[in-house]
Amino acid sequence: MGFLARWLAAFGLLSATYNPTGWSFAHWARQSFSEQMPLVVLAGLLLLIGYVIYLRATLRSIGGLGMALVAAVVAALVWVLIDQGLLRLDDPSFNAWLGILALSVVLGIGLSWSHVRRRISGQSDMDDVGD
Repeated sequence: MGFLARWLAAFGLLSATYNPTGWSFAHWARQSFSEQMPLVVLAGLLLLIGYVIYLRATLRSIGGLGMALVAAVVAALVWVLIDQGLLRLDDPSFNAWLGILALSVVLGIGLSWSHVRRRISGQSDMDDVGD
């Protein structure tokens, strides 16, 4: 259940930033920046904090290469689904949601990987506190 919660939080962060429905920070900021600049800046900073937390944890647990490998596995899965005729990419809105889903999987796995590694190996990841 922990992975699901971390993945859903990543999906929420990404879809709150941008999604094709028009109900996202990107759409709102573009329309309201001149009238509500302080609120747009505050919301943007809160989203940025979310991204810093997710990206820092992901880079620490699986690194850039791990992120690329997870993204490659997700891309290969999409390719297989397209090749099998189970998925079509002719709808731009669907493609945007697919991209959000793929990125959220990368971030969800990145944030969850330390927990998985601890269960498998019995060892915890720790920051270099004494430096």
